[in-house]
Amino acid sequence: MSMKRAGDYSPLVLAYIGDSVYEQYVRVRIVTEHPDLPAHKLHKTAINYVSAEAQSRSVGSIEEMLQEDEMGVYKRGRNAKSPTSAKNASIVDYRRATGFEALVGYLFLKGDADRLETIMSIAFENATV
Repeated sequence: MSMKRAGDYSPLVLAYIGDSVYEQYVRVRIVTEHPDLPAHKLHKTAINYVSAEAQSRSVGSIEEMLQEDEMGVYKRGRNAKSPTSAKNASIVDYRRATGFEALVGYLFLKGDADRLETIMSIAFENATV
């Protein structure tokens, strides 16, 4: 069985993976920074980072540093026609968040751990107002 290259996956599959990878990153970072918070408060805090609005805000902090292939993946994710719609976000925020998640999924599947850590760390720092 041969494995696809990261760039060969559809943008929505990349976003599916990226959503999981980024949420895990956020949860671990919050627990590390606030080890004594109860689980409910940890969850409430995580929402501030993983919501479509927060991820859309994060994109602005990383766009300028994206390499050509990364920008291409982000744009493919942002422009993908999703069968689901934004529930608690504007369509613009939802699409930008999908692009961000696609980028995270791409970097994860590509195995570029250093670049992934850099992107997620900057995004995390810029997610909240």
